[in-house]
Amino acid sequence: MLGLLGALGPGLMVMLADTDAGSVITAAQSGATFRYVLILPELLLIPVLYLVQEMTVRLGLATKRGHLALIRDVFGEGWATVAAVTMLVACVGALVTEFAGVAGVGALVGLARWQTVSISALALIALVLLGRYRRVEHVGIAIGALELLFIPAALAAHPHLGQIAHDLARPWSGGGGFATLLAANVGAVIMPWMVVYQQTAVTERGRRGLDPARALRAARVDTAVGAVLTQVIMVAVVVASAATLGGRAANPLRSVGEIAAALTPFLGRSRAVLFFGLGMIGASIVAALVVSLAGAWALSEARGWRHSLNDSPTRAPGFYALAVGGILAGAALVLAAPNLVNLSVDVEILNACLLPIVLGLLLALERRALPTALRMRGARRVVTYALVGVIIALGLGTVASVVHL
Repeated sequence: MLGLLGALGPGLMVMLADTDAGSVITAAQSGATFRYVLILPELLLIPVLYLVQEMTVRLGLATKRGHLALIRDVFGEGWATVAAVTMLVACVGALVTEFAGVAGVGALVGLARWQTVSISALALIALVLLGRYRRVEHVGIAIGALELLFIPAALAAHPHLGQIAHDLARPWSGGGGFATLLAANVGAVIMPWMVVYQQTAVTERGRRGLDPARALRAARVDTAVGAVLTQVIMVAVVVASAATLGGRAANPLRSVGEIAAALTPFLGRSRAVLFFGLGMIGASIVAALVVSLAGAWALSEARGWRHSLNDSPTRAPGFYALAVGGILAGAALVLAAPNLVNLSVDVEILNACLLPIVLGLLLALERRALPTALRMRGARRVVTYALVGVIIALGLGTVASVVHL
């Protein structure tokens, strides 16, 4: 157990951030609209999520370079700029949903939007400016652990096992909006900023005292545990929503307040607020931390700036300015335009649209930047390319539907 706990770090942190406010709202909408049908796609995404993030682990440990820095080295500044713009769009959208989630929780307990958003933003800025990667990681994982409250919420909802078995046998629904919601769930599981964060984080954290082979094994365990945990949490949200609201939600669930209000008649006010309120706080805060760092790392690496959390703000001013600026921008957008709370599912669809660029570059780096011994071979390569190809195709299909091609 001590060995397992010692192996956990960047993978667990980024996977807890993966189940962010937008993901929770998307999962709740999935259960309310299509009951348990989307549970199977959530489970099938576990190996895809692991394979994608495991590539970033190998790239980070083998090259000692962050994701955007490696793109810049291998493919030049042009592709680095394209990747940086992609990450910037994804990070801004994500930060808006995280602060919207925090504001929604505050509204449940009677706090004004400006109070919850301001306090959260200042706490995140203080944590970032204190520096030291290990400190940030430990605090982030501790806060993200609040997401585990979604699991007792699912149990308290008393799901019908027969209905779950029935829906698992038919993982596709012809109902209106199913394809869009499926794309949103894919975008909610594989986030563009996750690739940047984990690759840079494994280089920040280091594996002191471990030879390269053991370091890679430890990082793979970290990633696998995180991939399973994040999808278990997503399934728990789908189950809780399906068991209580499946087929009975009159309107789309677009914020934590709407979810808690809809669940209150079934779970009771205190449990609805406790489970979904604290769970959403954990999801939103850890994701806002990861997203702000990922965005700052991406832009700093693309520009060739110093970007280590182990450097002081005076040694890496550009990196810290980007991280703090991202947090302030996300908070300001939510304070200035409250209707942005309702854009969570749309942000996940945006992520699905961006995935072809992100995953295409990741596969290219895996073939170009890694030593031959660490590249995928044989059946594993075929399976990975097939699974990632399906996700890319889904992303391209989402782009086509969005622009009405």
